[in-house]
Amino acid sequence: MIFREATIQDILQIQIVRNAVKENMLTSPDLVPNVDVEDYITRRGKGWVCVIDNMVVGFSIVSVMDHNIWALFVTPKYEEKKLASNYTI
Repeated sequence: MIFREATIQDILQIQIVRNAVKENMLTSPDLVPNVDVEDYITRRGKGWVCVIDNMVVGFSIVSVMDHNIWALFVTPKYEEKKLASNYTI
């Protein structure tokens, strides 16, 4: 498990996680377009991803302009997982 700063290249996987959640589900994936995610991780704030086996399984994005957490989501498969000793944090 690796936590690192989100990049533009992560947006596709971030969207997959965002649209897989069971709580705070979007009625349409179009409600949060890729350009909005890019704006928040490059201009409005900063984002971080959690990566396991080269796949983004969770992410957080903050808005420094609005002083809030804009997004905080984990793939449902990993919601209940505990950290294994062989993962790097």
